[in-house]
Amino acid sequence: MPLSPKSFTYKSSDGLQLHGQDWQPETPLDAAPAALCLAGLSRNARDFSDLATVLCEAGYRVICPDYRGRGRSQWDTNWQNYSIPIEGEDIDAAIALLDLKRFVVIGTSRGGLHAMAMATRYSKDQMVGVVLNDIGPEIEIVSLIRIGKSLGKVMCFKDINACADQLRTNLEDQFPRLEKDQWLRFAAQLGSSTKDGFALDYDPALANTFTDIDESQPWPDLWPLFAALAQIPLLILRGENSDLLSSATAQKMQQEHSNASLWTIADEGHAPLLWDSHAQGKILKFIQSVR
Repeated sequence: MPLSPKSFTYKSSDGLQLHGQDWQPETPLDAAPAALCLAGLSRNARDFSDLATVLCEAGYRVICPDYRGRGRSQWDTNWQNYSIPIEGEDIDAAIALLDLKRFVVIGTSRGGLHAMAMATRYSKDQMVGVVLNDIGPEIEIVSLIRIGKSLGKVMCFKDINACADQLRTNLEDQFPRLEKDQWLRFAAQLGSSTKDGFALDYDPALANTFTDIDESQPWPDLWPLFAALAQIPLLILRGENSDLLSSATAQKMQQEHSNASLWTIADEGHAPLLWDSHAQGKILKFIQSVR
């Protein structure tokens, strides 16, 4: 029987109903850390289903929360709460609810920013490893402008095929090798069927968080935040075609960290989908190396 996750729900400190997935292995490894998977800006727990299956089959528990306003979590009436600090409180609440004594964070894009911030809140004995998937302390502003142009603009489609076609139009330069069935698979991760067709699974008000991005203004210096990871084993993943994490920044991250490895995922952009067996194997090997 194929593995499938259990759903869990909990309340945020301000009363929102939040959702997550809990993948529990049939034969858990003794004293193994859980894998805490944190998604990108407008993404959800389904992004990690393939990776979670691999890790769970290897004996690891995998937790994939939906941020507020994404996936199956409740939308916030105040879009300003779609922020790293507020979402961080929600993540902390999930960790406490599930009593995660030791965990490795796998953070895609925004999830990686959360991972860096969490290193200031959790000891290296509890947060025992970090995977940063196409994110770092220097973010290319051109990528944020690209994302901002489409974020929240078109939320509903005639059907999943129309959604997949739009994804391909927007992202084919980032993912040039995806076939039609893979664009459909991509769409299925991002949205759900509704009585009116197919809709993306996030609050379009999330786009308000991008209105103040100014190409002429420097991005905040996040290297001090990255430095909080200094004592935690680190795996850096970068999509070969990424316009958000430059090759130079990824290499500098590896140089600045005493226990970091860097893996480039061929023919993928921002952010790598983690469907690739080589990337999955790299992550599994990294978690197995954590003590």
